[in-house]
Amino acid sequence: MTHLITFIDGDGGGPELAAITRKCVEATDVDIEWRIEQAGADVYEKEGTPLPDRLIESIKQTKTAIKAPVTTPVGTGFRSVNVALRQQLDLYACLRPYKSYQGVRSRYQNIDLVVVRENTEDLYAGIEFEKGTPEALALIEKISRLGGGNIRTDSGISIKPISVANSERIVRFAFEYARANGRRKVTSVHKANIMKFTDGLFLDVSREVAENYPDIEFEDRIVDNMCMQLVQKPELYDVLVLPNLYGDIVSDLCAGLVGGLGVAPGANLGDQVAVFEATHGSAPKYKGMNKVNPTGLILSAVLMLRHLGECHAADRLEAAVAAVIREGKSVTYDLKPERDDPTAVGSSQMGDAIIEALQKI
Repeated sequence: MTHLITFIDGDGGGPELAAITRKCVEATDVDIEWRIEQAGADVYEKEGTPLPDRLIESIKQTKTAIKAPVTTPVGTGFRSVNVALRQQLDLYACLRPYKSYQGVRSRYQNIDLVVVRENTEDLYAGIEFEKGTPEALALIEKISRLGGGNIRTDSGISIKPISVANSERIVRFAFEYARANGRRKVTSVHKANIMKFTDGLFLDVSREVAENYPDIEFEDRIVDNMCMQLVQKPELYDVLVLPNLYGDIVSDLCAGLVGGLGVAPGANLGDQVAVFEATHGSAPKYKGMNKVNPTGLILSAVLMLRHLGECHAADRLEAAVAAVIREGKSVTYDLKPERDDPTAVGSSQMGDAIIEALQKI
């Protein structure tokens, strides 16, 4: 069976990682037809949009996509391509597994955590009002009239919607994932002690959904306490389900437990479409330097292969990545004991080593 897959090359160091990842996936002998598309800063300069309509249409047709890193400007410029993709395609579940690999520098061992993040609402819904605009001032006046408190007129405002429907589907997704993958526990993470009508709603829905899964242990944690718990005793946790913003922050914390974003894969899943992506940035300062660690995007391709039902190929590719990292010879600078180690190889050379290891499995 031929799998049609949209591959978004990204920008910065993204196109290099994309080419390496395609070679690694093709080496598994899974039959794939790639549809190559661009997004991000490079296409924005040419076409005035970082997310062309043809890319969205391609993903709708193929149903599966994998995306190399794309730059998100800080403070100014275009909005996040990642957020726009999730919203336009209703990719409501962000799945990020965090797993220790022998040979990766970390203070922790034997980490095996999964973060399930709601992807479409909360403060990342993009409902914002710029300081000093008529809309912001009118909203401030309206909130004051409704008894919502006094907000300074020089404030920018972001709205935090959390709905019953979207909370229910993300929590249900977490429990279904736990059940399908032999996981023992789901922890709902929130700040319901302070934000009682948004995070409180998320917690209430979590408890209601949990009643339908008596085979899976359920608990909840306040988000700040959750961060401390993960640093002190991560072995107590399994699947975490969180609203959007907390999910983003806790994801990076969990990446730190396993050695960094360079070894962290990710998936964005909806009912119709799935988009897989590395969780790190595009590293534009390393563009064209053959230097960026390709592990995160290759492991995202492993998740993609499992999603497509190609589990044997996925297991082989993950085992090849683990073998190369464990050996520690043909790895990029960030996977060496010292970052200035002269024996570090380039991105493409690490990809070649993974392919060589794959052929032995």
